[in-house]
Amino acid sequence: MKKMFFGVYRFFAMLLENARMSVSNIFNNRLRSFLTILGIMIGVTAVIALITTISAVSRSISNSFTSMGAGQLTLSVSGSDLKPGLNTENLNALLEVDGIVGLTPSVSLSASMIYGGERDTGISVKGVNEYYFTREDELVERGRTINIFDVERKSAVCLIGKDVLDSFFYGVNPLEKTVYLNGIAFTVIGILGEDATNDVMIPYTTALKMNAEAFVTSATLYLTSAEISDSVVSSLEPVLDEMFSFEEDTYSISTMEALENTMTELLGMMSALLAGIASIALIVGGIGIMNMMLTSVTERTGEIGLKKALGARPGEIQMQFLIESFLLSMMGGVLGVGQGVILSIVMCRLMGADFSLSYGSIALGVGFSAAVGIIFGWSPARKASRLNPIDALRSM
Repeated sequence: MKKMFFGVYRFFAMLLENARMSVSNIFNNRLRSFLTILGIMIGVTAVIALITTISAVSRSISNSFTSMGAGQLTLSVSGSDLKPGLNTENLNALLEVDGIVGLTPSVSLSASMIYGGERDTGISVKGVNEYYFTREDELVERGRTINIFDVERKSAVCLIGKDVLDSFFYGVNPLEKTVYLNGIAFTVIGILGEDATNDVMIPYTTALKMNAEAFVTSATLYLTSAEISDSVVSSLEPVLDEMFSFEEDTYSISTMEALENTMTELLGMMSALLAGIASIALIVGGIGIMNMMLTSVTERTGEIGLKKALGARPGEIQMQFLIESFLLSMMGGVLGVGQGVILSIVMCRLMGADFSLSYGSIALGVGFSAAVGIIFGWSPARKASRLNPIDALRSM
């Protein structure tokens, strides 16, 4: 028991002495040590900054998808020769599918707009129904929304966006004013908020009439919850197959969850790729450590020979140089962590993403730097431990 205790004591005493000597040697060669540490620091900084920033961007995109409407299905219809799209009866049939609480047909067109002698072309017009505004309750800033009577009567009413408001009604209240879209007189019933992506919104039935169409080719389906999207798709497909006489490639259904998963997967692949590229800097830093340690072994050949002559074992010599290599790498790793966190905060702010400290990236950076120090320090340490003491003493 006493012998084992003495052995443990001797081991830790040797570690402390080797660490002291390693620190002393590092500070005695400040410039060379700094340049070696710099390579590791840059690599760790790059790894932490890239992984943390991409994680923040990924979370931001995920939140954007959620705000855009988790629990929605987007139906796009290419149709067939006999049936180019969905009619009102078909849309009502889709509402009967379990899990669907509402839908909004979408009809888009580009129009010219005239008011008070002013004319503008390329106005983006979107046709929707009354249910659209129950899901987008903050979309209308002033006035009223499109209601079911507007849809059924194909009323010539519209809501205008901020760009149209500034272009045609600067300093004027546009409500109840008459504008002309493609030569058709429309009454302005509301003003859209900042989040609106279209210049003008009208009843979708009116938009179909303007396009000389009778079928809807795009619709958004709203679900009772996001978790049932897969089951709703499974129930929806037979209904649509029957509508289009079981012809292939007549429609497609996409979910926000599927798009989000695809985007997350792409960001994950990008994160791994960029982390791999950043790790090259760590490998270059490891080569710098190896070069420094080989130089150190050559410079301290006499010291090594003297230690061996006094009874130092090869393993003790090897441990001394491994500790020095490890300390160099860890100094670079710790400095790299600090720089990486600061750079991550700056990059997240520039990209408008919320910063969140990634402990995984820190562990990866520090662990990688420690591994680099041991792996690239092994060969010089091995070389030092195998020096012949007589040959080493002759170099003094």
